[in-house]
Amino acid sequence: MNPLSFANQEDYKLKSTKPQLGERWPHGGIRGAGGWIGSERATSTYDLVEQMFYLYVRVEKARDLPTNPVTGNCDPYIEVKLGNYKGTTRHFEKKSNPEWKQVFAFSKEKIQSSVLEVFVRDREMVSRDDYIGKVVFDMNEVPTRVPPDSPLAPQWYRLENRRGDSKVKGEIMLAVWMGTQADEAFPEAWHSDAASVHGEGVFNIRSKVYVSPKLWYLRVNVIEAQDVEPYDRSLSPQAFVKAQVGNQVLKTKLCPTKTTNPFWNEDLIFVAAEPFEEQLAITVENKVTTAKDEIMGKIILPLNIFERRLDHRPVHSAWFNLEKFGFGVLEGDRRHEHKFSGRIHMRVCLEGAYHVMDESTMYISDQRPTARQLWKQPIGILEVGILSAQGLLPMKTKDGRQTTDAYCVAKYGLKWVRTRTIVDNFNPKWNEQYTWEVYDPCTVITLGVFDNCHLGGSEKPAAGGGTKFDSRIGKVRIRLSTLESDRIYTHSYPLLVLKPSGVKKMGELQLAVRFTCLSLASMIYLYGHPLLPKMHYLHPFTVNQLDSLRYQAMNIVAVRLGRAEPPLRKEVVEYMLDVDSHMWSMRRSKANFFRIVSLFSGAISLSKWLGEVRYWKNPITTILVHILFLILICYPELILPTIFLYMFLIGIWNYRFRPRHPPHMDTKLSWAEAVHPDELDEEFDTFPTSKQQDVVRMRYDRLRSVAGRIQTVVGDMATQGERFQALLSWRDPRATSLFVIFCLIAAIVLYVTPFKMIALVAGLFWLRHPRFRSKLPSIPSNFFRRLPSRADSML
Repeated sequence: MNPLSFANQEDYKLKSTKPQLGERWPHGGIRGAGGWIGSERATSTYDLVEQMFYLYVRVEKARDLPTNPVTGNCDPYIEVKLGNYKGTTRHFEKKSNPEWKQVFAFSKEKIQSSVLEVFVRDREMVSRDDYIGKVVFDMNEVPTRVPPDSPLAPQWYRLENRRGDSKVKGEIMLAVWMGTQADEAFPEAWHSDAASVHGEGVFNIRSKVYVSPKLWYLRVNVIEAQDVEPYDRSLSPQAFVKAQVGNQVLKTKLCPTKTTNPFWNEDLIFVAAEPFEEQLAITVENKVTTAKDEIMGKIILPLNIFERRLDHRPVHSAWFNLEKFGFGVLEGDRRHEHKFSGRIHMRVCLEGAYHVMDESTMYISDQRPTARQLWKQPIGILEVGILSAQGLLPMKTKDGRQTTDAYCVAKYGLKWVRTRTIVDNFNPKWNEQYTWEVYDPCTVITLGVFDNCHLGGSEKPAAGGGTKFDSRIGKVRIRLSTLESDRIYTHSYPLLVLKPSGVKKMGELQLAVRFTCLSLASMIYLYGHPLLPKMHYLHPFTVNQLDSLRYQAMNIVAVRLGRAEPPLRKEVVEYMLDVDSHMWSMRRSKANFFRIVSLFSGAISLSKWLGEVRYWKNPITTILVHILFLILICYPELILPTIFLYMFLIGIWNYRFRPRHPPHMDTKLSWAEAVHPDELDEEFDTFPTSKQQDVVRMRYDRLRSVAGRIQTVVGDMATQGERFQALLSWRDPRATSLFVIFCLIAAIVLYVTPFKMIALVAGLFWLRHPRFRSKLPSIPSNFFRRLPSRADSML
């Protein structure tokens, strides 16, 4: 793949924007003396978004509606019409006094009519719906409501005939006003922007706030069992315990001895979510053969009976009676069904002092323990205005034309937010603002943009009749610690997605972000404390346990949020939580390798500079280094202050070049610009692989070559460390003898000779002119390279 052009590279960068944030009066006057946002903090909750005006129509109820003279019934519904836009309520059967309590919102930008018409109609199954009456409003007479004013009170209106020259029987209760997206009615309103959406799809376009389920670690310490008997009583069982919570199944090791009183003392860790719907199922099983296990006893326990532990104090263990599992049960012998068949000794608790990981630690947005009693006070407030997206690519074809129905999801801490879906628009404007409490500044907020594929109506099912998925448009991550306090950041972030064909820009997301610090002292205090709760360090989990538990936690969160209304779908949650971040990728491995190389580049350039000084490449620099060196030798107490002063000056100098914007997705750093198509194909392959045998063989060989280089580097690092150990380990008796004698002589010389003299001689020797140098390696280097390492014992 050819490297991207300069224009494309510029296109992938962050751009500053100047949106008109804050509130204005509806007819153009500025609210507050200081412009959009004055010098004082604006009190409005919608000061980080551009204001949008809507005509709201609240339809409450009707009374005394006339019945149809033919059927003798009335099946009323209401139609709200403004120009070309028309919204309808649900209809009631045989009801003259219906209650709807529905709100309609018409965007002011698209209003082309001077009158609003509200029709009451009677639903007919065969012929055209009957007209009952109407109410007409002049747009110039509609009042304006500005929060925090109370909602406008609805009132009764008499219905008029078609021509509007006389009143007819029946009244409807309405409220009509002009407001903004700060209005309480906004989230639940039917929007004219989504007039084409019908049926169940209406619920899928509303903005919603979701809360992650409260997750606990369940620790099951299986100690021992007594009197467990196999079917064949003449043989002692080789027992193990299988524990299950929901879809999670864990097993203990086999008891090393064959006995009816087996002992394990093993911890099994599960993830459980409140409210506890699953139960803990424990079975004691006998390993009869490698392929056959038999159940000797079983017990099912609800999770809410277990103790909730808030620290590392020990939990009381308990004996639980096992239910009989034997031929008596299968044969329907009721006398033996619950016959005592042994018991199991366990210590079970719900861990409240751990933070249950459901996201990668690199992009963690919350690190509080499960138990609310252990939470500290928030140290800041994060406010995000999700303004708009620009230049989105078409994501699907609907009715023969390409379209995109975009919505944005943001996740920070336990709170997920989802904006409303803007239907059929490549430049959607959401202008929704959300707020989060911040408990640690070293956390990350993640925002993703998706295409809504669940709007119903005329939409065709996915190809092949499969389930439709909400497509990914792109993702943005912002680390809060990179934001200055109380500054509003308005930027346009590129939405980049890696596809099998390469990296693709899907559009841009415009955000306004502000991080407000509530307590500077608390924030500074946090920088000296561990990121995670102390239980993670006092009683840590293994790496394998953490990976498995994180996978289970992500599944639980995805399932629970998928059961909300409207659902936050599994594919959305998995993309936001980076479910596939652990998968092998040649591109990611390269990117990480070059990150390491760039880290060492500073040290390498310093060593090059020292080499040039040492070899007198620039005599003036070398002489100045000599002078500095002699001053430090004469006044050794200046060495540490000089180092710290130098670092202070570098820090002050770098302040001028500090980053002025939040971080964003970088295609160059991600090694996505010049990635080989086959490497991308490998990255998007399923696990296990679905490729042909020869392709897998080629990739396996490539992987072996890369792993071989990594193996060599790691081996060289290990060898150098083992050579240091060999100095005093007598692995090479002659080398250790020489080093021990050298240490004794060095101790005597250093004791007798002033340190200044030693440092002076060593420094001048190191800085000596090239004509006094040999091209051969030095004696210490030769000695070190001759030391043995454990590589000799490697097969």
